Amino acid sequence: MNGRGAQSANVPQRFGLPAREADGDWLDSREELDGPGPKLRTQVTLERARTIVSFNQSPDIPFDRSINAYRGCEHGCVYCYARPSHAWHDLSPGLDFETKLFAKPNATELLRQTLAKPGYKPKPIAMGTNTDPYQPIEGRYRITRGVLEVCLEARHPVTITTKSARVVRDLDLLAELASLNLTAVGVSVTSLDPRLSGILEPRASSPAKRLEALEKLAAAGVPAHVSVAPVIPAITDQFIEGILEEAAARGVRSASWIMLRLPHEVAPLFREWLAVHFPDRADKVMHAVQSMREGKDNDPGFFTRMKPLGVWADVFRARFRIATRRLGMNEERIELDCSRFVRPEADGQMRLL
Repeated sequence: MNGRGAQSANVPQRFGLPAREADGDWLDSREELDGPGPKLRTQVTLERARTIVSFNQSPDIPFDRSINAYRGCEHGCVYCYARPSHAWHDLSPGLDFETKLFAKPNATELLRQTLAKPGYKPKPIAMGTNTDPYQPIEGRYRITRGVLEVCLEARHPVTITTKSARVVRDLDLLAELASLNLTAVGVSVTSLDPRLSGILEPRASSPAKRLEALEKLAAAGVPAHVSVAPVIPAITDQFIEGILEEAAARGVRSASWIMLRLPHEVAPLFREWLAVHFPDRADKVMHAVQSMREGKDNDPGFFTRMKPLGVWADVFRARFRIATRRLGMNEERIELDCSRFVRPEADGQMRLL
């Protein structure tokens, strides 16, 4: 499936949704008889959301609220832990997740209403926690930019995580937010091999463009963070030091890493991807993953899900620590300023100070 991460739409699902599979003797010669099938195109449904800020009480993540302007993600990263969320819409976490998307055009209106509530207390809003705020359709809908504009007006802190160089299109807003200590941007870089990235995360920006985006952010005074994520044993771990070196050379001084996670339907999708692209080492990869997750494909437990165990994990942890120390990088999170907050009026007017 060129240009897509998942190899199929039909994967085992928790909710017992019906699956369809082509059958018949014609399958082996269908292209010869009928020609190539239609190209799988991206579809976008406009969703009139009722709320836009999601609050959580997870004890092992550094934020308690987030905004996701889109559902699904065209980047198509085969390992994306957010894929299972599409099953809630009776859609496949496979190809549907990256081709049948939802956009929330009323996000800025809903954000104003949330910030205007008398009891609202500001804390950093995280963007890019479930689906990428700068996936390709942001170029058309510009919902993320609208959210940043509201955050700037209200002097509300916001963080961004992305795999897209499109983030620099909002450098004007990000630089102004950064001058007030109201934002930090993390760019996830998985490998330095454009061919590998092309099959692993087919519609995300190339590694070179992501590194260039980090350089532009840092040069503009925006706190820039490189996330080596996810680390996939025997596939991407060879790039750990190289990614850190490239980011450091571009002025990035903050870094982190995350081990591959395979919740729910992501595990069979990833196994299918391995069988197609890396059949020679598929067993080795999964054995390594399971050795860090107590013999399972995934560990959903709080705290342990973010802290893999075993020899593989210890080696990756040590390599990362040694490299960041050598390069003068740190793993400390930037504390953003919540004291500047100006409560907006729900209709879009700002209150007088």
